[in-house]
Amino acid sequence: MTGLVGPLAAGPSPVGQGDELAPPLQWHFSQVFGERSPGEEVQEADIISAVEFDHSGDFLATGDQGGRVVLFERIAASRARAGHPDVRPESPLHANPYEFRYLTEFQSHEPEFDYLKSLEIEEKINKVRWVKGRCGGRTHMLLTTNDKTVKLWKVYEKRVASLAEFNLQNGSSTLNAGGRPGSGSGGPYSPDKLRAACTAAAAQPHALRIPRVVGTETLLATRCKRSYGNAHTYHINSIALSSDCETFISADDLRVNLWHLDRQDLAFNIVDIKPQNMEDLTEVITCADYHPHHCSVFAYSSSKGLIRLADQRAAALCDQHAKLFEDTEPAGPRSFFSEIISSINDIRFSPCGRYILSRDYMTLKLWDVNMDSGPLATYPVHESLRGKLCDLYESDCIFDKFDCVMSGDGRYFATGTYSNFFRVVGADASSDCLLEASRDPTRKRLASSAKLPTRFGLSRGPGRAGRSGSFSAGEEAVGQDFGSKLLHLSWHPQANVIATAASNSLYLFYGSGGR
Repeated sequence: MTGLVGPLAAGPSPVGQGDELAPPLQWHFSQVFGERSPGEEVQEADIISAVEFDHSGDFLATGDQGGRVVLFERIAASRARAGHPDVRPESPLHANPYEFRYLTEFQSHEPEFDYLKSLEIEEKINKVRWVKGRCGGRTHMLLTTNDKTVKLWKVYEKRVASLAEFNLQNGSSTLNAGGRPGSGSGGPYSPDKLRAACTAAAAQPHALRIPRVVGTETLLATRCKRSYGNAHTYHINSIALSSDCETFISADDLRVNLWHLDRQDLAFNIVDIKPQNMEDLTEVITCADYHPHHCSVFAYSSSKGLIRLADQRAAALCDQHAKLFEDTEPAGPRSFFSEIISSINDIRFSPCGRYILSRDYMTLKLWDVNMDSGPLATYPVHESLRGKLCDLYESDCIFDKFDCVMSGDGRYFATGTYSNFFRVVGADASSDCLLEASRDPTRKRLASSAKLPTRFGLSRGPGRAGRSGSFSAGEEAVGQDFGSKLLHLSWHPQANVIATAASNSLYLFYGSGGR
């Protein structure tokens, strides 16, 4: 499988470009949706469980534990379609060009019950992924999944016509309930026009009238195009779209299935790690992601802290990986919790496809697909919690799964932590920010610049010291609230904008000074 390395190594390498440091970003609060007031009780169904920008960055989707999907649209993009003059990011009249507004929402999944296994299937949305290249204009398609079923949704504009002058028994005229009257006096639904139509119809109660359109309105509608079910025995933990915009993979604890977007009744099993005897099971699949440019290459992680790179061109069943990425020098002494905290929660390919970013409970790690001897860099996140692992295990917090994201240029990474905080670090570790998901993200940020190394070299040598970054220690000074945790976030593909989910609230922040 040495031929796999060639095409993957091609393309730009934005991480650690020469001696150029990633300049520190100054983060500012942008927006919040669903902010709760102090003391307000949050319904479990309203807690956000997935956040995802689309490929253009003009739209944002969130999924919650109640099975709902909420869509947001960038205001500058909507103004551009309407011909508004203030659409340029550099326009002084619009200081924040990445401001979003509520667009629509729909119920994606409903609670189900598996009678064969006497198992209740939650409606919680595990992942949301935008489908690229299948639609255009105001039509969009998304993949959403709960534990068992993946669904393809179409969001499109629908013109609804309102009719008047029907032949009714009492001779009256009415308006079709499908429309929504407007408030303006000159619009298609103006009260004057409707009153005139009703008066004219009442004047001739026995005349044969032909219904006519008195107005139309454009509404956003949603429709479930396909439902990909009955292919996973265990809970689905991730879905990923291929770069060919025609296929996607869905991964559960023991299998990875390949689907075609146009076929909901057929799936190909491409990875199966289930042993003949379940007592011999030593690891489970935790996440899977497609390469951004090569539609045959994908990676999947496991609870053992391993990342396997597979190529579908080699075999139909990709149980034999092309490359194996393993950290042979884990930080900290071995203990009962070592295997638990080494389990990888999330993996993401870099936009160029050269690197893989992974998040386990304690650290962020950056891997080079051409170097499987160890991670290129390691960034500790929860090092201060190493002495509290026993308490975290008893409260099940040690099993929390945090997302990791990468900026569009590959120079910055971000991941969540407790107390509704998240951290943003430069790829060369020259910058590190601890931010709170609130209207004032920096009010509790630790001044840690003095503790950071002056230069972080992405050394390819075997020495661990040359490959380890350092988040600012001192999380105790902030104080950990393990009941509030920031698990899900997404980075805008073209700008330094981060969307974070803190309980039922969606916070957006933008960074300045990095570009």
